[in-house]
Amino acid sequence: MQVDEALFLRGVQPGQSVAIDHDHNVGVPSFTRAELQSYRDTEVPDLVGPGLRLLFVGINPGLWTAAVQTHFAHPGNRFYPALLKAGIIEEPIDPSAGMSDADRAAFVARGLGITNVVPRASARADELSKAELRAGGEALVRRVEEWAPRVVAVAGITAYRAAFGKPQASAGRQPEQWGSSAVWVVPNPSGLNAHETVDTLAAAYAAPARAAGILPATMES
Repeated sequence: MQVDEALFLRGVQPGQSVAIDHDHNVGVPSFTRAELQSYRDTEVPDLVGPGLRLLFVGINPGLWTAAVQTHFAHPGNRFYPALLKAGIIEEPIDPSAGMSDADRAAFVARGLGITNVVPRASARADELSKAELRAGGEALVRRVEEWAPRVVAVAGITAYRAAFGKPQASAGRQPEQWGSSAVWVVPNPSGLNAHETVDTLAAAYAAPARAAGILPATMES
């Protein structure tokens, strides 16, 4: 998403400054278009730890995510609100200025992790080539086999089809496994995915979370 759209979603006009309280993770940073573009091709470290049960997989980092070094950090992204709505996380997380150390620790302690199919940041996912997605998919499977989460949830059916050569794949649990890990495909939480709401995303994310043992099997989101 372009920076003008990003700022608009939070009611911020281009060039307007926004105060940030890094100690309490309050406020949204203001980036110029040039500042965001400077983060193109930057990588964001995987957020994983011991006891990994449910690994979420994004397509690749956006420029805002690269700027604050936090996955799904764009102010218009519904990822963390959907996790909270589903009960997958227990406290709200506002990552738009960068996830705090306490947030990261709590996220990992829940048995949750995040990585990407392709590590480099771009303004839009459609800037990635099919070859890049395929190579990223192969590397992802190797990481999953090493980390061995119970469940992998890939966020985005289009990217999943392209990265793994499965043009007929549909959302939900997939027939394959990566090592010992079950594979699911869930909706992309980007604000550009107008077909989804926080409620529908929460319901979609709750299913693999139950399979991973993050949520009780009988829990309704």
